[in-house]
Amino acid sequence: MSYEIIKSLHIISIISWMVGLLYLPRLFVYHADAPIGSVQAETFKVMERRLLKAIMTPAMIASFIFGLWMLALNPELFSEPWFHVKFAAVLLLAGVHGKFSKMRRLLENDEKPLSSKAYRIWNEVPTVLMIIIVVMAVAKPI
Repeated sequence: MSYEIIKSLHIISIISWMVGLLYLPRLFVYHADAPIGSVQAETFKVMERRLLKAIMTPAMIASFIFGLWMLALNPELFSEPWFHVKFAAVLLLAGVHGKFSKMRRLLENDEKPLSSKAYRIWNEVPTVLMIIIVVMAVAKPI
C-alpha cells in the first residue's frame, strides 16, 4: 500500500475518533441533567455505549495502526522535536478516551459523579489536544 493511502486512512480514522471525542461528553452533559431511570436517561445510555464501542474505540485503534504504520515507513520522524510533542498529545488524547469510557460506565450504572458543567469542561479537552496535534503535524513549529 502506498504511503498516501495509509495516510488517508489515518486521517479518516482520526476524524471518526475526534467526532466521538467531541460528541460523547456533550451526551454526558444532557445525561447528567436527565432524571435517573427516565426514558431520556436510558436513551443516552444506549447512545453513549454505541458511540464509544462502535465508532470511537475502533477509530482510535485504526488511528494508532495507520499512524504507527506510517512511522514504520518514515522512522526519521522520531528525531523531530515537533513529533515528540504531537505524539505526547496523541497519548493524552488516548487517555481522555479512557477517562470518557470510565465516565460512561459510571453514568450507565446511574452514578453521576460530575455535574453537567464539569462535563462541559471535559468537552473542551479533546479540542485543545486536537489543536496541538494539528499544529505540530502541519506547521512543525519546533
